[in-house]
Amino acid sequence: MRTRAPARPARPALPVSRLRPADTWSLAVLGLVSRPARAALSAVGVALGIATMVAVLGVSGSSRAQLVEQIDALGTNLLTVAPGQSFGGQTVTLPPSAPAMVARIGPVIGAAAIGDVNAQVYRNDRISAANTNAITVYSADAGLLRTLQGQLARGRFLDAATARYPAVVLGPDAAAALGIDRTGVLLWLGNRWFGVIGIMRPLPLAPELDRAALIGYPVARRLFATTRNASTLYVRADPERVTQAADLLPAAADPQNPEQTQVSRPSSALQARADAQSTLTALFLGLGAVALLVGGVGIANVMVISVLERRSEIGLRRALGATKGQIRTQFLCEAILLAIAGGAVGIALGVLATGIYAQTKGWALIIPTTAWAGGIGAALLIGAGAGLVPAVRAARLSPTEALRGV
Repeated sequence: MRTRAPARPARPALPVSRLRPADTWSLAVLGLVSRPARAALSAVGVALGIATMVAVLGVSGSSRAQLVEQIDALGTNLLTVAPGQSFGGQTVTLPPSAPAMVARIGPVIGAAAIGDVNAQVYRNDRISAANTNAITVYSADAGLLRTLQGQLARGRFLDAATARYPAVVLGPDAAAALGIDRTGVLLWLGNRWFGVIGIMRPLPLAPELDRAALIGYPVARRLFATTRNASTLYVRADPERVTQAADLLPAAADPQNPEQTQVSRPSSALQARADAQSTLTALFLGLGAVALLVGGVGIANVMVISVLERRSEIGLRRALGATKGQIRTQFLCEAILLAIAGGAVGIALGVLATGIYAQTKGWALIIPTTAWAGGIGAALLIGAGAGLVPAVRAARLSPTEALRGV
């Protein structure tokens, strides 16, 4: 008879782990603190990516808010009328009666014109004629600054009295090019001396006047034979009837050739600039996303190395009853904490960079909610994605394999 082989003794059951979910985060923190230099370096990539995204969105938001504030302050009811081209390609001129005719339109609140003056302006009569500094001389109506809702940095603007005498008002860029920061000085304009009576502040809705020298029409006609034909006509319309005014302006400015008149809205150019900034913002956000992706790859590499180095720790915990799910959760939590730490530093750096830039520009600091909330969300996703593979790999190690260092 065959003798029955003695039964193998039953393998002792592994103890049941009583690890609480809150303890998992404590273990994750200990795992990172035990290797601070490695953890800090691996979080740098995430911090740079988040900082780039927050700074780009913050600067864009602050700039756009400043631009909208400018548009609201200057008004969207300013229109410009300029001569276009004939069917033969020749440049036409507005008739001398254009300013008066436009001012009679119901929706128009005010109108002022500038005209080309065949003259150059220099700091003194010793300057070479070739050094014009690209400053244009215009004749201007006395109501121009009021129509544009502009302001003066120094002195006064042209009026009915000064428009008859050799007096000039400079745009801010023209004054800077000529090296003038005060009134009462003389300029050599059109081979004659003109006195500076005012310096304007920048005109966002009429940037062409920032580098211009403005003189009165009466003196321009007397000294330079300037005609009354306006090169540009600025029109301030009723805010509720801007579209109606734009439709009526061509026929009012040039009744014989309304199709040769160009009507534009300067605030639309500012809005287009804001849209262009949005396109540039998308480009920089893409660069930030690439940096964030690189940071996520760095975290994944660090976590894989950490799993290989801590096999004995994993084996001991498995022998003490830790389940695969608990091991997986611990390493996943470490990756998430690492990414969140980098994201928090990145948000702080992005806000700081935005604040410094906004202060230099004189803007209000605006950090959109999507910037910091998106930064936190992106850090969570990057951490979870980067830690998933190392966490699964750590959980697959059996207690025997881990303790043997396999």
